[in-house]
Amino acid sequence: MTELLQKVRVIDPVSEIDEQFDVLIADGYIQTVAPHISDISSDTQIRDCQGLVLGPGLVDLYSHAGEPGFEERETLLSFLQAAAAGGFTRVSILPDTSPAIDNPALVTQLQQKRHEEMKEREKINLAPPASPLPLLHIWGAVTLDVAGKQMTELAHLASAGVVGFTDGKPLENLALVRGVLEYIQPLGKPVAFWPSDRHLAANGVMREGSNALRFGLPPIPASAETTAIAAMLELVAAIGTPVHIMRVSTARSVELIASAKAAGLPITASTTWMHLLLDTKAVKSYHTSLHLDPPLGNASDVTALRAGVRAGVIDAIAIDHTPYSYEEKVQAFAEAPAGAIGLELALPLLWQYLVETEEFTALELWRALSTNPAECLGQKVSAVLPHQPAELTLFDPQQTWKVERKSLHTLSQNTPWLGQQLKGRVVKTWC
Repeated sequence: MTELLQKVRVIDPVSEIDEQFDVLIADGYIQTVAPHISDISSDTQIRDCQGLVLGPGLVDLYSHAGEPGFEERETLLSFLQAAAAGGFTRVSILPDTSPAIDNPALVTQLQQKRHEEMKEREKINLAPPASPLPLLHIWGAVTLDVAGKQMTELAHLASAGVVGFTDGKPLENLALVRGVLEYIQPLGKPVAFWPSDRHLAANGVMREGSNALRFGLPPIPASAETTAIAAMLELVAAIGTPVHIMRVSTARSVELIASAKAAGLPITASTTWMHLLLDTKAVKSYHTSLHLDPPLGNASDVTALRAGVRAGVIDAIAIDHTPYSYEEKVQAFAEAPAGAIGLELALPLLWQYLVETEEFTALELWRALSTNPAECLGQKVSAVLPHQPAELTLFDPQQTWKVERKSLHTLSQNTPWLGQQLKGRVVKTWC
């Protein structure tokens, strides 16, 4: 199928372009990018894209897909459909499923499941779907059963095709972390850690500060994160294995990472989309979807995180989509499990509150959601240029829609934006 997108705003962090063009796509490739394209075949589908945005497909560094083990929260298919609806063409799932992704057989099983879902969709749909299922990357567990005590067979998992290694939860056994860093070097796969001292965090559910006192919730000091990051950076400096630091949430963490990068340490870092949008004031509602781990930061943390993303100290914005059933989240704030969905909400809300307010440029946001996350995984994203593969996201910043059960592809609804009207929605992806 040949498609002509007329007068579309092309945002391409690879070639540093933010301009209006006509874009011709055929047979899975970008054929032409020009100010005006008139030489087209009679069967070309023409779309007026005035006001729409076209950029490289979005890439999610880490999220939770309930399957296997928690299909009532999310199946692999609903997860992939939600990702596609949110503009993602590549997604990476964390290994904390049940059973955990700590063996090659489960990696193969999940990849085969995605392949089967694609074949089934092709049978059902006479025409190609507006947004094909994204490419699925799988993080392999660092420890067996994500128990944090014994290293998995990392080499076997690497051979099975995992994108990298992480447990997606804090590992406080620094001797084990050191061993992982030494063992993993020759495998050439990314390794990601979430630094957090659980003894300092204790039973806290909210970032320490005046709002935690005001709302009467157990606090988590910033040092629970920063001391763990400092220890991780010392290990990286000693061993030299590249590391990705997940879920950065404090201003001091940004400072530590900036200093480490300036010293030449091989690290990348990410924060999550909700930590860029909301601070502790939002917890006033006691909405359990605002119970996150790490918790939302204070206003100074949000300011530092945004500046860190713009400066490249924080390389990428992760979605960390964490679905839970209605029953699991209908509890007191401190008792509800931590996490919120986000695959279908992140781009519209980040665009609305960061780009439309002119705090971020469109290129800065798109880079942090597409090319940079791919680079953290050791991958590349193609430019929006002729003869490049068409891995693209078409986004309408002005389209309004209501966040409700019937408008979401995910099976869960744990988001503080449920029932609200949003502006901005993905129109289509090419993958």
